[in-house]
Amino acid sequence: MYDPTVARLTYRALLGRRRALILGALPLLLIVISLAVRALAGADDQTAADVLGGLALATMVPIIGVIAGTGAIGPEIDDGSVVYLLSKPIKRPTIIYTKLIVAVAVTMVFSAVPTLIAGLILNGNGQQVAVAYTVAALVASIAYAALFLLLGTVSRHAVVFGLVYALIWEALFGSLVPGARTLSVQQWSLAVAEKVAGGELVTSDVGLTTATVALAAVTVLATWYAGQKLRTLTLAGEE
Repeated sequence: MYDPTVARLTYRALLGRRRALILGALPLLLIVISLAVRALAGADDQTAADVLGGLALATMVPIIGVIAGTGAIGPEIDDGSVVYLLSKPIKRPTIIYTKLIVAVAVTMVFSAVPTLIAGLILNGNGQQVAVAYTVAALVASIAYAALFLLLGTVSRHAVVFGLVYALIWEALFGSLVPGARTLSVQQWSLAVAEKVAGGELVTSDVGLTTATVALAAVTVLATWYAGQKLRTLTLAGEE
């Protein structure tokens, strides 16, 4: 279910000069802010949790997920170059699975690694805050990549819809409407982080079992449906 050629083409598309600069901007900003906060406020566990929760997990991870997930397939569908892949003897679900693996890997590298570095800068992983948010970024990367890969498959406006979900639904409604938090990848990943931290600094409105089931369900269903949608794309002259 993994094709090296598709993976190579996808990595090349995602890590091209312009997109790589965009992917690297937010992690760099997080690290710079973490250095400034540490210099001004010193090592403080609550401050570290606030920065990692508010900037890293709530903003950086979903935006990188949007860029990686939609960028793994959306541009190819928009410019028609996906026809090249569809003309090859590669099963279409295999194309989706391969692109998902690449999108997950890119999202993890550009979100989880900077989150860990920022956490170590902020408080040296006091009370397991850095590790907890890193684990949250890792599990969120999988769900976000699958969700936004699906958006890239079904819509030409996937980036817009992805940003609306990430910045308006999760960041805005998630902070104002309690019920919306149960339908949030951020809160699901926070439930995992809460288990890792084992304290009061990292909390979630969703139980661990519910969060685990929701993360798995979103990932599996989004990937499956993206594969089904790609099956419906037909080549000119294809019976």
